[in-house]
Formats: sequence, structure tokens, C-alpha cells
Amino acid sequence: MADPTEHWLRQLGLEEYAGIFAEQRIDQEVLPHLTDGDLEKLGIPLGPRKKLLRAIEGLEADSAPSSGRPDTQSQAADSSQAERRQLTVMFCDLVGSTELSQRLDPEDLREINRAYQDLCKNTLESYEGTIARYMGDGVLAYFGYPQAHEDDAERAVLASLDLLQAMAGLNAEISKDHEVDLSIRIGIATGPVVVGDLIGEGASRENAVVGETPNVAARLQALAEPGSVIIAPGTYALTGRQFEYQDAGTHGIKGIAEPVRTWRVIGRSAARSRFEALHRSMLTPLIGREHEIALLLDRWQQAKDGDGQVVVLTGEAGIGKSRIAETLRDRTAAEQPMRLRYQCSPHHSNSELFPFVEAFQRAAQFKDSDAAADKLEKLESLLSQGTDDVAAVAPLFAALLSVPTGTRYPPLDMSAEALKARTLEALYEQVEGLSRRRPVLVLFEDAHWADPTSLELLAMLIEQVRSAQVLILITARPEFSPSWSDYMHITSFNLNRFSRGLVNTMVEKVTRGKSLPDEVREQIIDRTDGVPLFVEELTKTVLESGLLEERGASYVLTGPLPPLAIPSTLNDSLMARLDRLGPIKDVAQTAAVIGREFSYALLAAVSPLADDALQDALGQLVEAELIFPHGRTRHSYIFKHALVQEAAYDSMLRKRRRQLHGSIADAIQDRFPEIVTGQPEMLARHFSAAGQAATATDYWLQAGRRATERSANKEAVRHLLCGLEELKELAPSVERDRLELSLQIAMTTPITAISGFGSPESDASYDRAHELCEVLGATEQLVTVFHGQWVRHTAALSHREAGKVAAQLLRMGEREDIEAARMIGHRLSGWNAVFRGNLDEAGAHLEQALSIYDQDRVKFSELRLRSHHDHRVATLSCIAIHQWLCGFPDQALATRDETISYARGLEHATSLAYALFHAGCWLATFSDDPGAARDFGDELLELANHRGLPMYMAAGTVIKGWVDGRSGDLHAGIAQFQDGLVIIDGGGNRYFLPGYLALLTQLHIDSGNADDALRTLDEAKRLVDQSGERMWESELHRLTGDVLSMSGEKPSELVQPEYERAREVARRTGAKSLEFRASTSLARLWSTQGRYDEAREVLKPIYACFTEGLDTADLRLARSVLAELP
Repeated sequence: MADPTEHWLRQLGLEEYAGIFAEQRIDQEVLPHLTDGDLEKLGIPLGPRKKLLRAIEGLEADSAPSSGRPDTQSQAADSSQAERRQLTVMFCDLVGSTELSQRLDPEDLREINRAYQDLCKNTLESYEGTIARYMGDGVLAYFGYPQAHEDDAERAVLASLDLLQAMAGLNAEISKDHEVDLSIRIGIATGPVVVGDLIGEGASRENAVVGETPNVAARLQALAEPGSVIIAPGTYALTGRQFEYQDAGTHGIKGIAEPVRTWRVIGRSAARSRFEALHRSMLTPLIGREHEIALLLDRWQQAKDGDGQVVVLTGEAGIGKSRIAETLRDRTAAEQPMRLRYQCSPHHSNSELFPFVEAFQRAAQFKDSDAAADKLEKLESLLSQGTDDVAAVAPLFAALLSVPTGTRYPPLDMSAEALKARTLEALYEQVEGLSRRRPVLVLFEDAHWADPTSLELLAMLIEQVRSAQVLILITARPEFSPSWSDYMHITSFNLNRFSRGLVNTMVEKVTRGKSLPDEVREQIIDRTDGVPLFVEELTKTVLESGLLEERGASYVLTGPLPPLAIPSTLNDSLMARLDRLGPIKDVAQTAAVIGREFSYALLAAVSPLADDALQDALGQLVEAELIFPHGRTRHSYIFKHALVQEAAYDSMLRKRRRQLHGSIADAIQDRFPEIVTGQPEMLARHFSAAGQAATATDYWLQAGRRATERSANKEAVRHLLCGLEELKELAPSVERDRLELSLQIAMTTPITAISGFGSPESDASYDRAHELCEVLGATEQLVTVFHGQWVRHTAALSHREAGKVAAQLLRMGEREDIEAARMIGHRLSGWNAVFRGNLDEAGAHLEQALSIYDQDRVKFSELRLRSHHDHRVATLSCIAIHQWLCGFPDQALATRDETISYARGLEHATSLAYALFHAGCWLATFSDDPGAARDFGDELLELANHRGLPMYMAAGTVIKGWVDGRSGDLHAGIAQFQDGLVIIDGGGNRYFLPGYLALLTQLHIDSGNADDALRTLDEAKRLVDQSGERMWESELHRLTGDVLSMSGEKPSELVQPEYERAREVARRTGAKSLEFRASTSLARLWSTQGRYDEAREVLKPIYACFTEGLDTADLRLARSVLAELP
């Protein structure tokens, strides 16, 4: 036999070092204690050292490398790596054992105990339970370890009921020699545990289970009455309506904080199918299967017409097969067909004709208390529905159902082969006989669990029903491969997973129409992969988790959203798939730590297996349909289900997961530079999970910055929040504060894009960054902080405070010789001057800002990552508005085009949104050009919706309302405008609000609503006086004149002063275009009064000042006014 250490090295593909290990006497006991330094001293190169160290990480000091490939159960049970899993624990105790020990001879007691233990062992193992320990007269058993099944809780309850029944037989046997009557009581609990640590020595060596579940099971056993079974809530939730229960009260249990509700198991329920037992009471409306239901109803109609049909419906677990069968049953109920349901069972796949036996017992309504004669009468009554010759078939069915016939029928005198053949024929004849009286719907469910004889009978039925009024619907999982699929009257189809839209619809059905937070809904969609059962169970788990609370028509999060836990109802099923893998489960677990998708190269870099062994393991995982090749190169893989990947991940202990995450992170850093630069968030996640907070934080920062570059603002915020969370693990230090400052500075851009200028989230980042700048003396970072403060004040219409911040930033730039501070300081001062109506001052600042930027466009372009948008785009946008106000409309349009073109070239969403809104939409409204405003507004809305920019969504909505109103649809336009305005005002982004109100006033004027127009103007003027935003003051006076002229009451006395005031304000601020507009309004007024010379005198000189923009709406109107003057 090969040396175990040599064999281990060969498995790793490192057998060349076997001689060195032998020479240095390195055996299995020494292996776990080797360090990198030790291996280096042995002359082993870096690459093999890394591979050896990763393999050694999984070894315990007393474990030995396997010399062979163990079977699945022994691999799981003997693994040195303990696991987390959901486990159903049964505790069975022999009642009155102390009294027995006093009454019986020790040798007799030993024989009784042995008989009792053998009974327990045989019964539990028939349901694939594992006896963990005999504890005197008690038995501790596990269901779900070392091999999980999708129905472990059900198996435990079934086994307990069988044990109670089997005790009667044991008592009958024992009573022959001893006057004793044994009784047992059983407690069952289900919950999360850690299992797999080997404790004890020799015969007492066992797999320890850590967690409260065994304690609960033991305590429940003590509460149970003799001859009864008590279960805990976890078991009750998983077994649904498969059993009849009796409430056993709520009890305080030592070691458990909250009282535990309990149930006594009475027996199996009368549910006709597993689906009905587990899900019927909780069904959501059927969706997304209209085509399948229509096909089945078509086949049903053919069957009713005498053309028998068979439909084979396949699909993975949870895809909705039984739900469709149930729906067909309901849809045909009004026609009162004969409905036969045969439910196969995973526990009886070797029990001859089990689904037929169980169906006949249920249909005959047998009771445990029925005498043999009563059962026979019920059976005969049932058979009479399908045959006129009951006497000919009753003995066959009585034998099948183990019903004694006494003297009523002679014994069956035929061979076993003949008996089987005649029984199958009689079963078919029953179906055929029923179909002669009325149409028959046969539901044969879960055929993948059917016993061979049942499949033989099913094949006979399928062949014979072609001319009968029978529809047979067979449901099965994909592994079911019948031999009779070529018949013309058979239709087979496989159910597909739900689309994203259908998953959304199903979630809404489960929540009864109440909306979930977007991030919760996205997790449900991403992790359930379109499997309806997964969707329903995960959604219900979320609703019951305490993570959400109802508010009106929606649910809101009560705190940060953690990864959603796997529902307990799915846990056993998912673990069963993994446990069936045997030795290669370790490969699945390692891959799961990498993620839902993983490359072969990265898995190979962290796996201790040699290439051939790893390739073989992956092949087995593909064959088991747990993973699939992914991508064009097929060198990557993806887990079929996100929940399977999560189950594999969650089954490992945290310590093991940390080790693997660390190995994966190291491998990425060492060998995959493209991931380091292209997916820093992947590296960050692994370092976080490995407990390396400082390194993780740095990569989260890189990931946040990279996402911001791509305008993926939501992703950027999530990455940066992860980084801030990691900081909590670091001790206070200057370096920690520097790291936080970098994170907070990086956060300001994406959080503002998402939540808006002046939002609480945005303010919090800026305030914390300012605080850290002061502590660290970080002058250059103050540029971003001052910019944010300016935005905050401007958004709040605090233009005086904003002006002070801009001046402070400009002074700092001059004092510290920081070009970025000077450039941004001039830009902000320019915008502030425009808002406050100081256009001469604004022009000087904007020219300086543009000049500094253009000296080094590459360097200053990078600042957009810390300033929401590109500063050249923002400067040019303001210049365009400034040019229009100053009376240069054509130059303004040329600058607009340059701005938007430059922004497109940056491929930066918020910069383009900024340009479309400021240079595009606002300039179009200034020019009264609804066509241009529509084009820019539509693009802005599309961009904002696609990139998740709520501030620009609201702004685009307002612009669209203005466009619709100016285009003639005033009612809808005003409504939409006001909707957007509510969002803008409520979101804290109030800059331009007086201008918005000016636009709304024009719409009210166009609709003839003077009262609403005046109310809107009063609010706008109040905001101008409060904020100092004089940019709109002239236009507000002009519009006031327009509104007053609508009344017809003394227009000269009321209207003229408003127009004159508008001209005066515009002239003082240098807003030539607004002065021109006010002059046109005044000239029109005087023209209506016959004051033609005054009208010409006020309009003609300022019209002559315009050397461009001759085709704009304002100049065309002025020309028509002048032309109409006599």
C-alpha cells in the first residue's frame, strides 16, 4: 500500500516532492504544522509552496490523507471539516426504564434493550435516518446528516409513527417471556446546527452536533405522553398538512429564551397528494402557464370525445408541475369527471404498486379501527363503480390491500407471476370500466419515484387508453425517461422557468399587491432564477423576517438589507442535491465561495486537486446539473441556481469560508491582474469575507470610483458603503481617517446623483468629509467639500451663502496655488453671479474658469468623479445661458451645441444630463422653443431613467409638461408640470425654482387662468426676495403685466408699471434679452392704446441692438409689432 503522504502529494500533482518529504520524515501528523518558511527551506519553489499551503489549510493535526475514494456517506461523516446545515433531530426514550431495571434480571433487561434498539435502528434506517447515539434507554437520531433529503422532517415524523406502531409487535413478542409492556415517547425538532466534528475515542467516537435543535428535541421528548410524538415549530412548518396534529401547548424550555409552541402528531393526513399537503392552503393565483393549461384542456376535450390522451409534464423541482395538475383538476371539476390520483413517494420507490394501493385505501375510506369485514365491504362498494363482476376481482384487490377475505372468497390459487399479471389487468379494467360511465382524469404524480411494477401498470394503461374517455397526466422531474414516449396520443413538454416579468408579477401576488423596496425585489429575482416555488418561498420568508414593515400600499425596509436567508422550506432540498455529490462536494463548496459564476483558472488556483481530478469533478457537477459551462470559451461555469450556490456556501463553517476567501483573494492578486483592475469589487468582497478589513476597504474604494466613472451610481454607493462598513473593523489611526476621507469624498458624487443636491444623504457625506479635512489638514480634498457646500446652498436657494463659499474656495486656490480650487471657484462664482443677476461679474468668472480648464483638459476632466459632473460642461452650460441673457442668442445656441457634443464625448451620464438640462432644455425655454425643448427633454428623461438619476427625471418631467402645454395640450401639460414640481421641491433641489414657476405662470396665462397665474407669481416673487435669485425678477414683472392685462380693468394703470419695472430690472442686471422682451410687451400695450410713437421709441432702438438671432421667436414678434405700427 502506498505511503499516505505520498498518495496525498500525488493527488495534488506534486509527487515529485515525495522523496523530500520521506527524507525529512514528514508524515500526516507533521503536515498540518508546516509553514511557508519550512517549505522554502526544503527548496520547494513559490508556486508549489502556495498550492501545498492551501491544501494543508484544510487538514487537522490528527487527520490523515485518504488512501482511497470513500462512498458518499462515509465521506460526509468522516470529514474533518464540520458543516453548517439544517437538521431534523429525533429523541426517542423508553418510558419506565428505571422500574424495568428493578424488576428484571440484568440479562433479561439486556435482551429487551437490544430488541428495542434493533427496532429503532431498523425503523429509522428504513427512512434513511442515522442513529447518532444510544443513551441508555434513549435514542438520538438525525435526519439530514450525513445525507440530506428534500423531506427529512417528513421522514422523521413518519419514522416516529412507524416506531409507535412497531412497539405493539415488540410488546407481543416480549410478553411471551416477560410481563412487561414497553412504551416510548418521542420529541422532534428541526433547525440549524453545526455537525461533523469527531469527538470521543474508539467505540464512543461520534459526530457531534452543536446548536439548540438537539436540546429542543430532548426537552420535547420529556414533555410527550407515553406513546406519543411531540414536534417543534420548525418541523411543523416543513411538514405542512401531511399529518394530523393536535396543539400541545406552548412551553418554556431550559436554555431557550422564548417559549416554544408544540404539536402532538396524531397520524397521516387525508391529503390526496404531496402538493396538496404542503402547499394547498397557501397558494397564490396561477400565472404564466396559460399556454400549458390551454393545451391540457384541449387534450381533455379530445379524451372526452373518446380519443384517449396522455400528457407527460416534466420539469425541475419547484417549477410548477403539481400546480398545473391541480389547476387542471379544478378547471374540470364542474364537469364532474371521475378523478383518479396516484401519488408516488420517495419513501416507497421499491414498494410494489404503492401509489395504487394508497389511492385505493384512500378512496375506500379505510380506517385503522375498521374490522376486516368492514374493509372488505368498503372495497366491494368501491369496485362496483368500475365493474359489474365484483366477485371476480375483489379477491385480487383484497390481496393487494392486505384485507383478509375470510370465507367470503376462496383462496387465490395461482403462481406469483399469474397473480401479478391478473392484478395489473384488474387495475386497468377498473380504469377502463369507469371510463365507460363518464370521462376519467388520471393524475399520476412524481413518476420519477414510482416503483417498477407501478411503471409497468402505467405503460399498460397508456397503451390501452387510446380509444377510451381517459386523460392521463403524468408529472415527473427531468431524470424520468420512460420507454413509451413514441405513441401518437402522448404529448410531452418541459416547463420553463419564469421570465423576469413573471417573477415580478408573482412577487406582487404573494405581497397582495403591496410593492417591495427595489433592492429586496432585485435580490428575490436574482436568487430565485425564475423557479416559481423559490420565488414564492423566498418572498414569504422576507415578509416574515422582520426586515420589512407595511406602510400604506408598500413595504419599507426597517434597516440595512442583508443577504436574504434560504427559506427553511427549501434548505433540505438544496442540501440533498449537494450531499449526493459525495467526495466532489468540496469542489462545489470551493466554487461557491468564488461566486455564482467562476472560472476554471481561478478554481484551479485555489483547489488542492490536480488538473485531471479537478476536471473530472467539474464534469460530475455538470452531469448532476448543478453547474453549467458558461461563456463562449466554456472555461467558466455558473451554478444552475443561485440558491444551490448559497446552500453550498452556507454549509461551510465561517473559519473555512474565511480561509477560502483569503486564498481566492491572494490568487486573484497574484495571477489575475485583469480582475484586479476590471472587477475590484470582486477582490474587495473576498478580502472582506477573509477578515482583512484594511485591504478590503482599499479595494471597495477602487470599486466605487470605477463605478462612478461609468455612471453606475447605485453600484458605486453600494461599494463605498461596504468600504465604510469595513472601517468599523479598523483601530483609530491617521491612516484609517485618510481612508475614510477618501471614501466620503468618493461617495459625494454618486450619492448626490441618486438622492439629489442637498439631500440628507449627500449632506452627511460632505459634512463628514469636511470634518475629516479639518482633522487631517487635507487642503486639496477641501476643494470637493467646498464644491458640495456650494451645491447644497444653491439647491436650498441660499445664494448669498453659496456666494461666500465660492469666494472662500477662490481665495484658498489663490493662497495655496491650487489650480483646481481656482478653476472651480471661478465657475461657482460665475454661476452665483448669474443667479443673483450680476451678469458682468459672471462673464469674467466664467471666462477665467474655462481658460484654466482648457490649459489641462485631461487633468481637470478627472475631477468629474468628485464633482457630479464635468466642470467644463458646467462652465459652458452657464456661458450659454449667460450669452442668451446678454442678448447673443446665436452664440448661445452655438455654445449649447459645443457643450452637449463635448459631454457626449466624455461618456459620463451625469455630465451629459447636466448639459441636456442646462444648455439644452433651459435655453430652449428661454427661447420659447418647444420643439428643441422636446428633443432635449426626451433624451434627458431616457438617460435619467436608464441611469437612475431622480433629480433629472423630475426636471425632465417638468420640461415635458411645459412642452405639452406650449404645444396646445394645456390641461395635461400643467398637470405633468406640477407633478414634477412637487418632486423637485420635496427633494430639496430647489435651484431654478423661481424660473420653473415663471414657466408655469405662462401656461396658466395660455389657459386663461388668471387666478392661478397670480398665485404662482406671488410664490415666485417671494422666493426671489428670500433667496436673492434675481435672474428671474424681470421676467416675473413682465408676466405680472401679462396676467393683469387679461382682466381688462384699467390696464394702463396696472400693467404699464410692471412692464416698465421689468425693463428697469433687466437693464440693471445686463439681461439684454429680457429687457428686449419687456420692451416688446410694453410696445404692444402702447400700440393698443394708440400711442404708436412711444411704442416705436421703446422698441426700435433695442431691436437695433440685436445683430444675431433674427429668426428667434422674440425678434419675430418684435418685428411684427413694429410692422403694425402706423
